[in-house]
Amino acid sequence: MAGTLGELRGPTTGLVALPLRLWWGPQRAFDLSEPTMLTWMYENVLREAIRVDELRTYLDGATLARVWPDLNLPRAVRAAWETRHPRLRLAAARRAADRLAEAVPAS
Repeated sequence: MAGTLGELRGPTTGLVALPLRLWWGPQRAFDLSEPTMLTWMYENVLREAIRVDELRTYLDGATLARVWPDLNLPRAVRAAWETRHPRLRLAAARRAADRLAEAVPAS
């Protein structure tokens, strides 16, 4: 796991082809301008990466913090990252609070 989000300086635009070890699907390139593809790539890298250089190569810290609440991750992965990087836990809590506020009618 990365020591800080700042050391994650992966691409933020364009097409990114993951190596077979991280993604074995037939569609190897992810278009980062498409939010669904970006989150899909981040989910796969977070689940499959075993070396910190893989995280540094394919993830961007600011982007990770922005999309964190939208990522579908195993509980253990989410808990480990949120424990190491409280900013991610705060991002998830903020999003949950925003959704709750939108659901409650104003009086």
